Amino acid sequence: MFIAKVTGSMVSTQKVESMVGHKLMIVEPFRLASGSRKKLETTGRTFVAVDTLGSGVGDFVLITQGSSARLTPETKNMPIDTIIVGIVDTVTVEEKSVYNRED
Repeated sequence: MFIAKVTGSMVSTQKVESMVGHKLMIVEPFRLASGSRKKLETTGRTFVAVDTLGSGVGDFVLITQGSSARLTPETKNMPIDTIIVGIVDTVTVEEKSVYNRED
């Protein structure tokens, strides 16, 4: 699993039947800042993720990839590689807050 930020959405009017009605979001994985470990920084990569939770642009989310993305009841028959499995409220590392959704 990875922490990622939702940076956009994607519309696809033609797709396989099992994916009709599912929201597609552009996500950018984040990691702890090198050295300081006091904030999150981008990895510079982007993915398209299926969102079954209702996340929005600017949200930090928890994503999973690969075969694990197809282990939810909603995605077991879908040809996907990345899914949003949680919306992040807080991230604490070494007893220090590096992200808080309320801020």
